[in-house]
Parts: sequence; structure tokens; C-alpha cells
Amino acid sequence: MTNLPLFPDFKPLELADREFFHPRLWAYQPVTSELTFTNLLIWRRHYRLSWSLAEDRLLILSDSPEGPWLFPPIGSLSRADLCRRLLIWLREERHASDPRLERADRRLWEEVADTGDFLGEPMRDHFDYVYPIADLIRLAGRKYHQKRNHLNSFQRSHRYTYEPLTPSHLPACLDLAEKWCKIRRCEEDMTLMEEWEAVKEALAHFQDLGLSGGAIFVDGRLEAFTVGERLNADSVVVHLEKANPDIRGLYAAINQAFLEHSWQETSWVNREQDLGEPGLRQAKLSYNPHHLEEKFTLRLA
Repeated sequence: MTNLPLFPDFKPLELADREFFHPRLWAYQPVTSELTFTNLLIWRRHYRLSWSLAEDRLLILSDSPEGPWLFPPIGSLSRADLCRRLLIWLREERHASDPRLERADRRLWEEVADTGDFLGEPMRDHFDYVYPIADLIRLAGRKYHQKRNHLNSFQRSHRYTYEPLTPSHLPACLDLAEKWCKIRRCEEDMTLMEEWEAVKEALAHFQDLGLSGGAIFVDGRLEAFTVGERLNADSVVVHLEKANPDIRGLYAAINQAFLEHSWQETSWVNREQDLGEPGLRQAKLSYNPHHLEEKFTLRLA
């Protein structure tokens, strides 16, 4: 890629930037769901994202209406000096009223904590839920009793098939996502409307982003789909999961089938955050996460 933006210059994030981002993100081996090019791209309009390079580290800037902030710089260790300079730049050059780095992983927090120059605030609403894939495939033991009941009810009650997601399925996925939005009245909830835009982006660029997915057909109609990709050498991240809410056990079925068919050889699945939404938090906790991947907001002390 020519004409790389060098700090303090930034350029808007676009699909063509994947070839530059993907190897750098992979080299970092991220554990948080934000640090995939897919997530950055499909939410770029919501966060008004642009990017730059500083000392061969990747910088991602959000020009949010509440004021600018930065994702953690992606690159080699010893980032404390750069983080300090970035926060000062946000305050003095971008006039940020609250200069901060958001969604910092524990790796970065441990890098900078001993300097005494930073305050780290845990962002519980953005913690990712991480599960052993083998557990979500087998659903064994008392802690998964309710999930097995839901899944068994679905399997007994419906004629269904599972298929790996292909481009030919994408129009039906869009139809299902739109129906889901109407049921949930997305137009009355800004968060759901923004998620709907992200769903459309992910499906529109399914092949370009190298995504994988699965779909469940009930009586020949696509009634559930999911989309994910490898996050690091040991983990997959699930970006999208939609199902007809009127069919009991369908969410349990698509979750299990996707992992069983595509990711049996992988150890962990990151199912992203709950954003503080009580129903979503309860649903994610009901699958008994092995751990929550912490994220922090970093500010100058």
C-alpha cells in the first residue's frame, strides 16, 4: 500500500485497508473482539474511524460526537511512551475534553500500569465472554441442562438442516435480519439500528473479509445464521448470530452447529460483549463463560 498515513495524519478506514491491517492484527494475536478488521470495518461509521501509523504501530481514532478517543496502539511491547504522547495529543491538538484510550486489553494495561502515569478503568459492559468450544459443542453436565433441553426440543419438533454459509445464502440472511429487526422494533432503538447497519456491512463484504458462517434451514426456509472468523491461533470470534425468535432452541442449535462443523479443532470462542444490556448479559452468562476478557479505559494520571 502506498501513501500510508503517518501520525498525526489519519485516513478514513475502508475495505481496501484490510491487506495492511490483517497481518498486523494477526501478528499481535489479539484476545479482544474489537481487534479484527471485520469489527473495525462494520462499525466504522458508528465510531467514525480513521487510522494512522506511529513508530510502526497501528493507531485507530474514533471521532465520536462525544469527543475523540483512540483504540490502543497495535504493535510491539513498550508502548507506554507512545500512549502518553497520544493522550497529550488528544488533549492539546484535538481538544478532547476527556482524552482516553478505550478498549485497552489487559496486556497493554500491564505494560503501562507500573509507570504510574496512567489510570485504568475497567469497562465491564465491554468485557468479552469466552467459552471452551468443546463445552459448547457437548453441552454436558448439570450447568448445561437447560441448554440441552432447548436444543432437544428444537431437534424433536422440527425438520431442519445445517449448511455452511455461502454467498448464495446472503439474501435470505438479510431477509431474516430485517424480520428480526421488525420484531424487535429496531427503528425505536438507536443501538439496534446501528447493529442492523453493521449486519448489512458484514454480509455485503462476507467474501472480501474472509468470513465463515453457518445457516439452519427449517422446512427449507433459512431461520438462523451466524458469522465469525479466527481471532487468534487458539480462538474464534462470533460477530453475528440471528435466529427466528419464535422457534424455541434455535439459538442454541445454530451456536452448537457452527462450532461443531467449523471450529472443533479450535480451543476457545469469543462471543463478544453484552454492552450492559440486561437480557443479553443474562443470555451470555447462561452459557457459563470460562472467563471474561477484560478491557480498560486508560487516562493520564
